[in-house]
Amino acid sequence: MKKSLSFLSLLTVTAVSLSGCGSPSGSNSPSSAASDPGSTNNPLEISVMLPVFTTDYPKDDSPVVQEIDKRTNTKLHFEWVPNASYADKFNITLASGKMPSIVYVPSTKTPGFVNAAKAGAFWDIGSYLKDYKNLSQANPVILNNTSIDGKIYGVYRGRPLGRNGIAYRKDWLENVGLQPPKTIDDFYAMLKAFKEKDPDRDGKDDTYGLVLVKWTGQWASGFDTIKLWFGAPNKWGIVDDKLVPEHETPEYLEALKFMKKLYDEKLINQDFAVFDSSKWMDPVVNNQAGVIVDVVDTGARIDDKIHAALTSQGKDDPNVSYVDVLGGVTGKSGMRTLPTSGYAGMLSISKSSVKTEDELKRILTFLDQTNEPEMQTLIGSGLEGRHYTKENDYLVSITKDTAMHDAELGGLGQMLTYIPEDLALHTKQSPLRIKQAEIMKENEKYIVPNPTEPFISEVYSQKGQQLDNIINNARLKYIVGQMDEAGLQAAFDLWSKSGGTDLVKEMNDLYAASIQK
Repeated sequence: MKKSLSFLSLLTVTAVSLSGCGSPSGSNSPSSAASDPGSTNNPLEISVMLPVFTTDYPKDDSPVVQEIDKRTNTKLHFEWVPNASYADKFNITLASGKMPSIVYVPSTKTPGFVNAAKAGAFWDIGSYLKDYKNLSQANPVILNNTSIDGKIYGVYRGRPLGRNGIAYRKDWLENVGLQPPKTIDDFYAMLKAFKEKDPDRDGKDDTYGLVLVKWTGQWASGFDTIKLWFGAPNKWGIVDDKLVPEHETPEYLEALKFMKKLYDEKLINQDFAVFDSSKWMDPVVNNQAGVIVDVVDTGARIDDKIHAALTSQGKDDPNVSYVDVLGGVTGKSGMRTLPTSGYAGMLSISKSSVKTEDELKRILTFLDQTNEPEMQTLIGSGLEGRHYTKENDYLVSITKDTAMHDAELGGLGQMLTYIPEDLALHTKQSPLRIKQAEIMKENEKYIVPNPTEPFISEVYSQKGQQLDNIINNARLKYIVGQMDEAGLQAAFDLWSKSGGTDLVKEMNDLYAASIQK
């Protein structure tokens, strides 16, 4: 595990240093002249297929589209597809072999896209990114997450990589006389105080610490964050230069024992295995629970709900924040946080429409230009004076006609990739939302990547759900006391016999091949 942690730490440090590196400058930078993207002054015709979430959407002659064309020396043509049917349209377009210049890919690891990419339907852009001012600052961890066998088949649409953390009732913590937790022990002490010290001051024994829900993805995300505090790997670790599944590490078992302790002491809701995920925030809003371990922006959503509830009772103080957030707590291995994938789909460049390297470079120039702050604002918020005004460096929307707004602007934001980050003009944010954004950025220093993200596993495609169910059911039964440690180990053995051994071998073969490249 020391080797595993060393490798992952090195990758994390590399990610941070690369994501923050300087960009090329001067007249040779592909983004240095908005009027001349590439080697010609002729406008570049680009067709783009994107999902749309409204019935009205921008036509090619929209004033915003025309302004994008003017600033980037392009002539854009949009193919809008209702989001509900986008997956079907995407697959039909793949099968047709005739694709637009730029195609939004919602899921980069589906068999259809993987097979098409491997067959040469899309450009591998990995070797080109370094030549562009903004795209060269793409986060290597996110690039790794999007890659297929080490190749990059599109520009990812960036989302906060360090988004996971802790949201807790700030007023409760003050009421029980504790400081924000810094360590695992502090976190436990907070949960215990929220259970035993009447944090809502109603004189009743009716509160607990951490709320979990039944949906595997949701409650597991809390555990997947907590297990890292104990030093467990993110899905797969590296021990003696070999990949091992997380459940085979002692740190994973230590984290499970911690969760069982929380359950036994009733510091988490006893019905979490059947608790409806759509009501996840309700116990915190309703003074029943004090903590959620998930994405940190859950904190502001909870705070908004508490304010709304108190306003309806005539008891709200708009200047008070009832919730606070943390990036995590430290364990024996220091601060370690669970990354998100870091992206929401990607924009891939098809070889059926973009046939030459020169055309590819001009498309990449265009995508690079969309990451300039003023272009992000234009694409995301429209034209100053028509769709918004500026007040003290903040954006104030002035669009009253929703249909007009959608017809001129709606959906264009689906084209934004936010590399290296979101630098657009935004509306004024609350202190809590500002803090959330700062934590997400700070968390990038401590993320623990999954080293198997680029690998496409045949075994997992066939048996993945069965294997996941074995582990998920076992850890659930262990936490609630329906299975002891011997039973847990028996479940792990069953995982191996049910295809896990084959999966480990396949993953290690893929890992060895990736190192040799």
